[in-house]
Amino acid sequence: MMRFIAILLTVLALGACAEPPYTNVDNDGLKQLMAQGVPVYDVRRADEWHATGVVAGSHQLTFVDAQGRLNPEFLPRFSAEVAKDAPVVLICRTGNRTDKLARELMSLGYTRIYNVRDGITHWIGEKQPVVKI
Repeated sequence: MMRFIAILLTVLALGACAEPPYTNVDNDGLKQLMAQGVPVYDVRRADEWHATGVVAGSHQLTFVDAQGRLNPEFLPRFSAEVAKDAPVVLICRTGNRTDKLARELMSLGYTRIYNVRDGITHWIGEKQPVVKI
């Protein structure tokens, strides 16, 4: 866990400088991946899920709280549910949190991370369906 936090802090400091090691997708890419059965993880907070709704079938698992503190349950649950060589899609509000998270997961050995580049905001902006929770 301490290694995860140390790497996360480095990623947060340098994340915007480097070419992403993961794959960015737009809404069409998200739909294609979902049609293939690739799981989608919405890493926002519960208050955000309730305010906007979520992509149908997505898994809700908060990455960081409103103050930017890592959810201690995130990595254990994520690693129990997602194999390092399995494809997985990450979505947040605008793609910033998932950019940081995707970089971190790649550094931990995950190999098939997809980031919804503009997040749920763009999904909703294009009138794509959401499920209220």
